Amino acid sequence: MDFYTFVLRKSEDYWVALCLENGLVGQGITKEDATNKLKEAIESFVEVCKEESDVYSAPLSIKELHEFLKVEGKKPESEEYELKAVYA
Repeated sequence: MDFYTFVLRKSEDYWVALCLENGLVGQGITKEDATNKLKEAIESFVEVCKEESDVYSAPLSIKELHEFLKVEGKKPESEEYELKAVYA
């Protein structure tokens, strides 16, 4: 199992979790749902990477993180963000 860092943010009625190491995303009604979906995505991605050698994977850039944290065209519904870790 590897250690992954992710950011949680509220997006309308959902929570969205973004992995900083690979850009994968999980979404759910609760923070826990979003975290679990992200963990599933990471585990699936790791399996694919083991089987295929030409899969692109790179850490998120600061610009991509900034785009994730801002809400286009309107004020953010919440200034609440969380930085967490997950083992997958």
